[in-house]
Amino acid sequence: MTAFDYSALDIDGRECSGVLDAPSSREARRQLEQRRLVPVRLEAAASVDLAKPTSGRVRGRFTSKALTLFTRQLATLVVAVPLEEALRTIGLQSEHKPTRQVVMATHAYVLEGFRLSDAMNRQGDRFPPLYRAMVAAGEGSGALPEILERLADLLEREQQVRGKLVSALAYPAALSLTAVMVVIALMTFVVPRVVEQFESMGQQLPLLTRVVIGVSDAMVAWGLPLLALLVVGAIVFARQLRREPFRLGVDRRILAMPVLGRILRDVHAAQLARTLAIMLNNGLPLMEGLAITARTVHNRVLRAATERMVAVIREGGSLSSAMKRAAVFPPTLLYMTSSGENSGRLAPMLDRAADYLEREFNTFTNVVMSLLEPIIIVLLGGVVAVIVLAILLPILQFNSMAMG
Repeated sequence: MTAFDYSALDIDGRECSGVLDAPSSREARRQLEQRRLVPVRLEAAASVDLAKPTSGRVRGRFTSKALTLFTRQLATLVVAVPLEEALRTIGLQSEHKPTRQVVMATHAYVLEGFRLSDAMNRQGDRFPPLYRAMVAAGEGSGALPEILERLADLLEREQQVRGKLVSALAYPAALSLTAVMVVIALMTFVVPRVVEQFESMGQQLPLLTRVVIGVSDAMVAWGLPLLALLVVGAIVFARQLRREPFRLGVDRRILAMPVLGRILRDVHAAQLARTLAIMLNNGLPLMEGLAITARTVHNRVLRAATERMVAVIREGGSLSSAMKRAAVFPPTLLYMTSSGENSGRLAPMLDRAADYLEREFNTFTNVVMSLLEPIIIVLLGGVVAVIVLAILLPILQFNSMAMG
């Protein structure tokens, strides 16, 4: 099969474009004519079979930001215009070619009579499984605009949390890297030049100065071999992460870290609570939603805990008891889930729990950020102060000797 980019005119004279699969250009034109489209442009595209799952960075693949924008646009347009016209409008207005290809391919399947969820299923993994399941539930209940609106809210919240998490980790990492680079520059370029002046004097140097000089000499002599060793170690570590037992151990250690572990647990709990609330509000089976959600969790420990929850509920247990057995969720979520089950208002309580956890996450990350910056600055200042003191001590010693 070959993928073809096409532009065509429909029976009303409106231009549409998209991607289709066909063994030849003649067959592609025949498919367009069957759809009552008049081809204007038809050319082969180095793409993949739209009906098969894909992996990696390929043409026509959604990013999380593009999926969020598409969902919000579709939720807004589908209230006022037919679904086919909404998809066509979004596709034609998109300036991002991969997004346009996915949207117009989905539009083409809808024109052929497929439901929106079925058209998305034929795009492989370009639409997440949970996303497709929610769209199918919305179509089955006749509440597609409402489910799209909630999906857009969910994706926007997830994007905000993801951005907050990245900024919370990236800023101290960048600051720490800068501090390390400053220390390395001082030890490998500044200290050796000063040492040359001290050696010409032939005097016994202070202990602190000798220690700093020894560290500097080691960095100059072994810097490149150590750098090569670090690169090799990083490559080996990345390959070991592909092994499930090793990855599980790394993820377990990450969750055990005092700051990062709590952040990851709270983010996972908030996203799970929000997702379950939307599913329950739209009639999606709880176990199906949990099973789909488990496959989207990157941390293997949290993924295994979510899968165990599915097993507990399948055996007749409640959601709160499944969360308690998983032993990775904050007490607040457990309490609010139990209260929701007892009162018959599980979905609203999960929504409130997600709001609370997101506020806690924002507060915690703000506090951590406000503390990390001065800590790193103080540490950097301390190291620089030691280096400067190691340089000044011999100078003061020689001055006192000269005056004596």
